[in-house]
Amino acid sequence: MPRDETVESFRRGLDVIRSFDGRKSQTITDVAAHTGLTRAAARRFLLTLTDLGLARTDGKYFQLTPAILGIGQAFLSGLSELEIVRDVLVEVTRRTGESASAAMLDGTEIVYVARSPALHRIMAIGLSVGTRLPAHATSMGQMLLAGLHIRELERYFSQAKLVAFTPNTLTGEPALRQRLAQIRQDGHAIVSEELELGLRSIAVAVADLGTRTRYAVNVSAQAARVSEAQMLSDFLPALQEAAQAIAMAMGRR
Repeated sequence: MPRDETVESFRRGLDVIRSFDGRKSQTITDVAAHTGLTRAAARRFLLTLTDLGLARTDGKYFQLTPAILGIGQAFLSGLSELEIVRDVLVEVTRRTGESASAAMLDGTEIVYVARSPALHRIMAIGLSVGTRLPAHATSMGQMLLAGLHIRELERYFSQAKLVAFTPNTLTGEPALRQRLAQIRQDGHAIVSEELELGLRSIAVAVADLGTRTRYAVNVSAQAARVSEAQMLSDFLPALQEAAQAIAMAMGRR
């Protein structure tokens, strides 16, 4: 995004709020050190937060107040959405016998927001809600990248480090761009052993009411046991129905 379309002071204000993560109270000097701001700038932001009732001070130390939770209320109110997503994923796992997950894009990574694990383990690393993985090496990541506006996609490529996790990982920008174009045409993404050897997954997007992609859902399985052809014939229909069910359920909220 062009610099003249952002509000730098807002960004710095959020940095001040985030600096309290794991810290109950801070002085102006503490905040300045943790955010890279000058003491004068840190003081102005802290006094502004205090004036808004989002922080309090005894004259030396500043603490955030419970009112700060209101900033995250919009996200918290969306938790019922995630419950809907998880219920649908459980049905996908019942139908396919494989693990099903949902994720959102955050910068150059995906963040797992819901998951229905299969009884058998398919990855060396444990997956759970909150797990972050590189977008370029995952089926949900590629699906979400394919749905980005051109300016958002350019921003992604300017920030992403296309690290190789296996010999199959796409690490070249031209190759990844070509893959994303194919995904847009196909409406689904298949990734075979690009994040971890032995792992294959297929993903589709869930569009919100504004038709912009918010979630992707996928099914993962052991590559030696499930072929790409089987994913297309058996798993893709289940995922497409799941995506439609999630969209419809959210539309009725």
